[in-house]
Amino acid sequence: MMQSGKHLFNQKQSKIMGTNLKQAIQDQLKSKTILIMSHTVIGYPSLAISAELVDELVVNGRVDLIELQFPFSEPIADGPILLKANQTAVRDGTSIETCFDFARTITARHSETIFVIMTYYNILFKHGVMEFVKEAAEANIKGIITPDIPPEVAQDYIEACKKYQVSPIFLVTPDTTPERIRFIASLSEGMVYCVARPGVTGQKTTFTPEFYAYIDRVKANTDLPIGVGFGLRTKEDIDQLSGKAEIAIMCSKAIELCVNESPAAVGGFFGSLRSA
Repeated sequence: MMQSGKHLFNQKQSKIMGTNLKQAIQDQLKSKTILIMSHTVIGYPSLAISAELVDELVVNGRVDLIELQFPFSEPIADGPILLKANQTAVRDGTSIETCFDFARTITARHSETIFVIMTYYNILFKHGVMEFVKEAAEANIKGIITPDIPPEVAQDYIEACKKYQVSPIFLVTPDTTPERIRFIASLSEGMVYCVARPGVTGQKTTFTPEFYAYIDRVKANTDLPIGVGFGLRTKEDIDQLSGKAEIAIMCSKAIELCVNESPAAVGGFFGSLRSA
């Protein structure tokens, strides 16, 4: 089943290459009420399993966007599951060059899927911001999520993204004021990442009237697609976001299932998230 699925994706004419992130998201939304984004930490628990995880997410999980996390030793926005994954991948020698090799291979294999990089700014700084964004563009990466850099000091990064047509994706939180939402959105491209609650990734999120008011506040201050992440773990979470946000972001759950069960378990779980 996996082989035939991969063959099917390789035979299709890509609808993703040549389009920017916002347009790629809007194209996917023509046939879906909400998109699903998931995640792999490159090199955890191995490069081979990272690739198998992506295969499962795309073919059997039917996800629309995937974050390729370039591992960093101090991932301050990540909870215990992703923290361990990052630190293990770094310890095992996963380099920036290894990550770009992986990205080039996996985006070519699944050319109808939207891929973004998630990493921390020190990775870009160490590699050279302009060179990092250039290589991302050459690997058909549509956007980059950097949760630890305030947009006020990200001018070099934003300029590099504009030059190579890669979307910088910034985060807002429930505490972000409407004025700051507008400012952050004005420097973002492709989408705005809404952190569902204070804290780090992995902890369960509860959908309250205050949460929905927060999402409405973001939507009132940007016309970019909105992705919601941090603590999404069930089909009910996806269903509660449908019609409220454009993208449901579920990352820690994929890594947890992959390591505790198997990549195939990830494909089965994510495939079950779509409403009938």
